[in-house]
Amino acid sequence: MMMKTSIVLATLGCAGLAATTVEAQGPQVQRGQAFAQAQCAGCHAVGRSGESPLRSAPPFRTLHIRYPVENLAESLAEGIMTAHPAMPQFRLEAGEIGDFLAYLKTLER
Repeated sequence: MMMKTSIVLATLGCAGLAATTVEAQGPQVQRGQAFAQAQCAGCHAVGRSGESPLRSAPPFRTLHIRYPVENLAESLAEGIMTAHPAMPQFRLEAGEIGDFLAYLKTLER
């Protein structure tokens, strides 16, 4: 019984730590995470773990391996266009770009 209680408490502690980590980053990161969850999570894995719902959509936590996420700012401002039709074209405002990139930077750690 003691072991089950410890496992439950450890699990809750990890979940709380994950939530606190984003909260500790400030409102910009929180807004970026909310945007990613609302607009991108249907296809991409937007957190630190998990598979992308759309197999060909890269998890956001790996984007920095392909290129510096700062380099996405211009594409996000002009409208992201990709070679595959499943990716919708969209354009973000300057504040949204900053928020989104701030969130993506937190996934690099």
